[in-house]
Amino acid sequence: MERPCVRVPREAGEETRQALAAADLVDEDHEIVVDEGLLYLPVTDPDAVDDEYDVIYRDVPAHDRQQTPADVLGFAPSYERLGDVAILDADDPERAGRVAEAILDSDLPVRAVLNRASKVKGDLRVRDWTVLATDEDADGEGRSPTETVHREYGFEYHLDLATVYFSPRLATERHRVTAQVEAGEHAVDMFAGVGPFAIPMAARGATVVGVDLNPAAVEYLRENARRNAVAESVTAIEGDVRDVAADYEGWADRLVMNLPHSADEFLDAAVTLAGEDCVLHYYDIQHEDDPFGPGERAIREAADHAGYDVDVLTRHVVRSYAPHELNVCLDVRLSR
Repeated sequence: MERPCVRVPREAGEETRQALAAADLVDEDHEIVVDEGLLYLPVTDPDAVDDEYDVIYRDVPAHDRQQTPADVLGFAPSYERLGDVAILDADDPERAGRVAEAILDSDLPVRAVLNRASKVKGDLRVRDWTVLATDEDADGEGRSPTETVHREYGFEYHLDLATVYFSPRLATERHRVTAQVEAGEHAVDMFAGVGPFAIPMAARGATVVGVDLNPAAVEYLRENARRNAVAESVTAIEGDVRDVAADYEGWADRLVMNLPHSADEFLDAAVTLAGEDCVLHYYDIQHEDDPFGPGERAIREAADHAGYDVDVLTRHVVRSYAPHELNVCLDVRLSR
């Protein structure tokens, strides 16, 4: 049976699927089809699809109906997926246990279900977890319940949530930034984690330095660089970027500062790293009444002391962080 489909090049498939999913337009009852390098993504309402996409009608097979956690429970639970791990943020232990068992009883390819047991804490940015349920029959290749391999925009990241910080919610934002990188750039990810900014930048032809205080994150960054075939382009450094900056003074064409609660404390290091012309991606969390002002003022002050002009390229809201608080990004050009 012919269905309306968005037709895109295969390499743009995941980005397009996420955009359609955000608009609640993905037809979950029919399969995505690949044909001669093109991807056909079935949609529920062709008239609601953005004009930038090419909508055509073609035959696509119907999905075999899979059992979801909602089918098991009778309601749709809230959870995130990270590789073969499902993540809950539940206060009620009894409800959390029911949801965890329903996830494992469903057809989702999930090996373990975790519940957040603390906020992100300390300089190493880790949190505590409660393991709610595990599938003993799943092939975890000897990994612990908190360890997984996450796939994002064609890249793979091996990580252990018990020892590193990682948020799958920021996938679209990471892609927005890394898609701007051009071959030949020098880029520094000042708080690199396991590499979700550094590795895509290297894959686009940049030479990348990734710095992190967390020794586990740095080891995963090195492993993930090898896993994604960019090890020769990525230098992973364990330490405080303020101590590293002098070794790369004036080197960077692009800087990523994804430490939104305290990035302002590292702006002196950023302007030390910046070259004659450098794009800075500065992340912040501020009240919705003035989400960009504090960060912009801090950047201008640091840049002025170092002799840079500041041109704000983009003021971008990443997501809502808490009631009346926004996680934002300032894309800024620093020029001598």
